[in-house]
Parts: sequence; structure tokens; C-alpha cells
Amino acid sequence: MAPVDETRRAYQEEVGRALGVSLDRRILAFHAEAPAPSKARLVTDWSRPLRPAARPRRTITTVPDKVLDAPGLVDDYYLNLLDWSCHNVLGVGLDRTVYLWNATTADVCELMTVPDSDGITSLRFSADGGFLAVGLHSGDTQIWDVAGRRKVRSMLGHAARVGVLAWDRHILSSGCRDGSIWHHDVRIARHKTAELLAHTAEVCGLTWRSDGGMLASGGNDNMVYLWDARTTAAPAFARSDHTAAVKALAWCPWELHLLASGGGSHDRMLHFWNASTGQRLSSIDTGSQVTSITWSRHYKELLTTHGFPDNHLSIWNYVRQSKVVDLPGHDARVLHAAQSPDGQVVATGAADENINFWKAFEYTGDKSKRAGAAGATRAASALAHGGGNTGSNGGDGSAADGGGSHALMANRMTIR
Repeated sequence: MAPVDETRRAYQEEVGRALGVSLDRRILAFHAEAPAPSKARLVTDWSRPLRPAARPRRTITTVPDKVLDAPGLVDDYYLNLLDWSCHNVLGVGLDRTVYLWNATTADVCELMTVPDSDGITSLRFSADGGFLAVGLHSGDTQIWDVAGRRKVRSMLGHAARVGVLAWDRHILSSGCRDGSIWHHDVRIARHKTAELLAHTAEVCGLTWRSDGGMLASGGNDNMVYLWDARTTAAPAFARSDHTAAVKALAWCPWELHLLASGGGSHDRMLHFWNASTGQRLSSIDTGSQVTSITWSRHYKELLTTHGFPDNHLSIWNYVRQSKVVDLPGHDARVLHAAQSPDGQVVATGAADENINFWKAFEYTGDKSKRAGAAGATRAASALAHGGGNTGSNGGDGSAADGGGSHALMANRMTIR
């Protein structure tokens, strides 16, 4: 055996010399000792979650946070009688009187009252909250100084009631029962600067895009018109997809060219439009008359208010095109909606003569990133003391004017 081992050893040395490797040295070796296994590190690595923790789900309260009595709120689908200013003041038209309710202090004051032969048909705050435009049944459009509680001017000319108003800086647009839309420059004596003629029935929906580049209008002729601000000769787009009156119109706050429209009791559809092309992007069958649309500034959601048959509110996820939740709480059809300055609370006015306040879009993120003006007050926490009202669903599908005459006093407009 020894000769064989010596022969093998000699052969290995010869191969080693040829490869430049010493037989006394390992080919594979650590220059330093391998690290000892760490049980603690092993536990840490394997205990990490595979995906980041999900954000806590937002809870939406399905009962109103507060209820404001509003006797004399007229039951008329075509009117627009509720608005919320950037100074946290809610304006509401009750029969022949406009009241202002301060959501921070809960103080109520009477701004103006018209004669027995007239009535309040629309109102809208200017963007800075300093002025309130009021449309009347007689066709008059008035501008009121909110802080001074005085009328600044009257702008006559419409032949019928002014059911809807919309501001774009110093331009006030008014929609009339005769189907016409007027642009008023409130800075000059000869206020009428343009007349838009396309609707063949009452104009009940009117809203300017945030950049002032386009005006959307809806009417009792079931039409939606998109008007380019650079021309008044004809609408840029005309859409006839709805089969009932179009009062509910709203521009998306986080997508400039996205417009939503809602149809009346014989249509019940919610349509989404690309205002750049006039193309219909998608549609949702809401199952009820759509009376208003309010986009959320904090979530990709929108809130719709409804009349016949369910008299409720619904919150929708725009991305998924699906319903998030229904909010019952009114005993008659919901006619109006207005959003608080911070975008978290929505006030709704209904034919049951109540104004309900809903924490529909409560925002729990970084407060410094919240939408709204820097001076906007926190309406969600500043509402006056009072209890909620669960309400119940009822049926009131008529389109006729309703609500009797009341001897209104400011102290009747109270929180409960």
C-alpha cells in the first residue's frame, strides 16, 4: 500500500506545482471567521409584516350631527335656497326672508325680507364671503353686503323668477325660468354683459368651474350645456343624456375637467363628463331623483341628495363607481346641500323644514394639508349645542311649489 500512496502523493504534488497551489493550504478558506448566527436577528427578520399596516377605516355617522329648524323652506325642486360662505355663515331663504346663521357662534340674523307679492328663489355667496346674491320671484337679482346687512344694488331685467345663481369673481350669472342665462358685471352700472340662449325651459342648475374657464348649466328641458367663457354665441357642448330636469351640477375640486350631473325623478341618473371633450365618462343609476351633488375635497368621493322615492343622501366612491353608504334623516325630499368651508360637513335642506348637518367627509389626516381657505373656521366642531335627529324615509315626489306662509321670526330658526 505504501508505494501506491507515495505514487499518489507524488502525482498530487506535480499537479499542485502545475496549478501553483500548495498541498498544505486549503483552496476555499475564510480570511476571517464566519459570523455566528444570531437568533435575535432571525426572529426580527421573520416577524416583520409582509405589507404595511392598513389605514384605519373611516367611520361615517349615518345620523345628522345637528338639526336646524327652518320653517317656511319652500318645497320646490327648481329653487336653490341654501349656501355656506367661506366665513362659516350659512344663508337660507325661507319663504320671503333670507336668514344668516353663524355656524361658529350659532347667532341668527334676518338679512332681508321681500314684499308679500314676491319670494326668495335663489341665493349664492361671493367667493370672499362678503356679498350675498339673492334671486327673486319677480326677476330681480339683488346684491347684499353681508357684514353691513344692507342692499348694495338691484339688477333688473329678467322676465321671470331667477332660480339659480353662480359667481365667477366679479361676474354673477343668473338662470331664469324663461330659459335664459345672464352675465352681470357687478362693478358697472350697465350690469348685463352677456345673454346665453340655449335652454328651452327653466334653468335650475348653474355652476362655474374653479378657474372660470367654463360654465355648466342644466334645465327643465333635460339638457346639460357647457359654455366656454371666451364666447357666448353658442355652448361648446350640448348633452341630452338625461331624461328629466337637470338641477344637480358640480365640478370636481381635484380634477379640473370633471363634471358631475344628476337627473330628476324620471331619470335618476348620475353622469360624469369630460368637459374638455364633452364625452360622457361613466354613469350611475341612483334609483332616486337627484337634487344636488357635493364633491369631497379630502376623498375621491361625492355626496348626492335625493327626493322621490327615498328622500335620503348617498355617498359614492368615484374611483370604484360604487355606493359607500346611504344617509337617511329627512322626512321629505332633500332639496338643497351646502358644504362647510373646511369641506368636512354638509348641510342639507329638505321639504320637512329641517336643515341637517352631516359629518360626511371628516378628515383625520395632516391638518396643514386640509383644503379650504386659511381663514376658514372649523364648522364640524363649532356648531351650536343640540341633539341629532335620525329622521325617517318618506315619500313626496311632487314638483309643485309647497310650504305654507309663515310669520317668520329670527328666534324660530333654532338648533335642536
